[in-house]
Amino acid sequence: MASKLTQLQSKATQASQFVAKHGCAYYKQLLEQNKQYIQEPPTVEKCSLLSKQLFYTRLASIPGRYEAFWKELDYMKHLCKNRQELKVEDAGIAALFGLECFAWFCAGEIVGRGFTFTGYYV
Repeated sequence: MASKLTQLQSKATQASQFVAKHGCAYYKQLLEQNKQYIQEPPTVEKCSLLSKQLFYTRLASIPGRYEAFWKELDYMKHLCKNRQELKVEDAGIAALFGLECFAWFCAGEIVGRGFTFTGYYV
């Protein structure tokens, strides 16, 4: 256990040295590449205003997303009623979506178990 702790400390030291050496250059490069998104002046008040704008803009988009949800649901109901019109492509997309949902479920279970495949440690 002590050897693992020493190894972890050395890796943390290496990482902090790397960040100290290259972090400033990366930060400047990142700001330069994305300067069109930076609001001037970069103050706390401006950040507060932008966060409120984002929140209320997202809030205002709820009715549109609500309508889109019901349209998607109606489309799914139509597909279920008219299964004979179902194309192979649509069935394949639905199967892939179901497989993706199952994969995310499995990943969540593994994370919930503490990254073990066999079971929970109590």
